[in-house]
Amino acid sequence: MLRPRTKHAVPPAGDICRRSAVELADAIRRKTLSAREVVTAFLDRIEAVNPLVNAIVSLRDRGDILREADATDARRQAGVETGPLFGLPIAIKDLASTTGLRTSLGSPIFADFVPQEDDFFVERIRNAGAIIIGKTNVPEFGLGSNTYNTVFGPTLNAFDPALTAGGSSGGAAVALALDMLPVADGSDFGGSLRNPAAWNNVFGFRPSQGLVPGGPDFEVFHAQMGVDGPMGRNIGDMALLLDVQAGYHPHAPLSYEKPGSFLEGLGTAAARGRIAWFGDLGGHLPVEAGILDLCEAALGRFADASFPHEPLQPDFDFEALWQAFVTLRQTSSGCALKTHYDDPSKRGLLKPEAIWEVENAMRLTAPQIRAASVIRTSWHRTLLSIFDRYDLIALPTAQVFPFEVGTHWPREVAGRAMDSYHRWMQVSAFATLGGCPAVNVPVGFDDKGRPMGMQLIGRPRGDLAVLKAAAAYEATLPWEAGA
Repeated sequence: MLRPRTKHAVPPAGDICRRSAVELADAIRRKTLSAREVVTAFLDRIEAVNPLVNAIVSLRDRGDILREADATDARRQAGVETGPLFGLPIAIKDLASTTGLRTSLGSPIFADFVPQEDDFFVERIRNAGAIIIGKTNVPEFGLGSNTYNTVFGPTLNAFDPALTAGGSSGGAAVALALDMLPVADGSDFGGSLRNPAAWNNVFGFRPSQGLVPGGPDFEVFHAQMGVDGPMGRNIGDMALLLDVQAGYHPHAPLSYEKPGSFLEGLGTAAARGRIAWFGDLGGHLPVEAGILDLCEAALGRFADASFPHEPLQPDFDFEALWQAFVTLRQTSSGCALKTHYDDPSKRGLLKPEAIWEVENAMRLTAPQIRAASVIRTSWHRTLLSIFDRYDLIALPTAQVFPFEVGTHWPREVAGRAMDSYHRWMQVSAFATLGGCPAVNVPVGFDDKGRPMGMQLIGRPRGDLAVLKAAAAYEATLPWEAGA
């Protein structure tokens, strides 16, 4: 299969960097490749490509990384038991804490912050044998589905230097698409993992609420709409990383044990299933011309893989649902950012979107928050009733194609004004509010060469079924993920 061509003047990736993470992990385990060879290949690739796109930031010293790779090889030669990511280089999203490695959150407030502990999933990645080489770029505090900040600057789309990479996992998506990493982590609240995957022709998986433990954090019971998950150039690589990320953690009380190995589960083919196609919800969602056509063509490939679809417009007040999402996001993100807003020396360092979240959060009342949660509960019940009749739900991943770098967010979509910095990603809220697993699958490019994706949503805790369906679709694609 051929890959779509990028407009960046990048050299072709070598054999090692083109191999899947599953293949590379197996080669290191079997000693047909050394960790040093694999790490060196990816560091060379980063050196050649990253200056063009700014996807990877806070890159560690090359000598230090190679010494860690040599130590990894020495442990392997000594017969030390290896983990599933043993010897693989990885860069962690810059919203997640990494011990001894700068974690800026894309904010000048944290430009020099070096954590003394890992996020739970980062610790698991280390323990699985991965070599953390740096971070992937994000927007300030992850806000806005558009990766730019004043600490490191913008990340450019993998296909066109004039376009944004999306976000907040924009650095991760671009690094994958241009073969600078074998696999990557992302996180998703309002499409932050799905959107950049769609805009860079790779896969991204938002797991069910609680599957990947979040934290450590100051508050561990309420803030569960944002989740961590894997991104990859294929479904198998995402399953490999998800196996490491997922599972109960005692300090994440809403987490739970994973049901088994997702990678092994992909060894059994997906059964036939039915897809409910939401489309633009009968015109409720403004969607840029060309997106629905690409998604409907992709649904044809799903039908070829024994997943036929039917149009469905649920009987629900979707404007009320969006306002519930906005309220609950402000309750979570806005309140979390308030500590910086309250500090006069830091308030001026916050971007307008962060200030908007805080100031709206300060106006909320307890009855408003409860009402939003009641609407969310009603939506969850609606989803469960849909999943009694269908196996999966399909929606576009984004309502617009990638837009120009320097445009912070589109003010208008399909002739309708956007009333907030994230309204144009309303399509992402349905899985988030349901606590559902959702995978972005690439669906192709418009006549301007702009990538797009479609999200496939499954019932809560039905993560493996969603991944299996995506893998069945992947097998029908006439092109490879990436650039």
